[in-house]
Amino acid sequence: MAYVPYGYTVKDGVITVDEKAAGQVKDFFEKYISGLSLAVAGEQAGIQKTHSSMGLILKNINYLGNDVYPAIIDKETFDKAEEVRNKRAKDLGRIAELAAFSAPPPIERFKMRKSEGKLPDDPVARAEYLYSLIESEV
Repeated sequence: MAYVPYGYTVKDGVITVDEKAAGQVKDFFEKYISGLSLAVAGEQAGIQKTHSSMGLILKNINYLGNDVYPAIIDKETFDKAEEVRNKRAKDLGRIAELAAFSAPPPIERFKMRKSEGKLPDDPVARAEYLYSLIESEV
């Protein structure tokens, strides 16, 4: 196993709860839910990690417990923290909700005037001239 989440330790090849760190994780969740930012909640809980690491702790479902990891956080606390995190992200405009976008229909009807005289030799000038001959029928 390359990575053991904060709050756990490996003893005799088995992942167990590190009681001190697990208490900090519980405290961190409670402080975050109470309204503190990730960094401040982490600092006050005694966890010295970066903002992004604190966010990963908050989203780590292993804290709920599974076949490998013992539970540290109950589901109600985890879900409440996720709800708070999503609300803050939305309030701060960090969740891009795509508004109903309808592109204008393409112009399907057009006509092109006849070319007058010799076309320019320069390809860019030729393209500009030919595009200038297009007229929309809208």
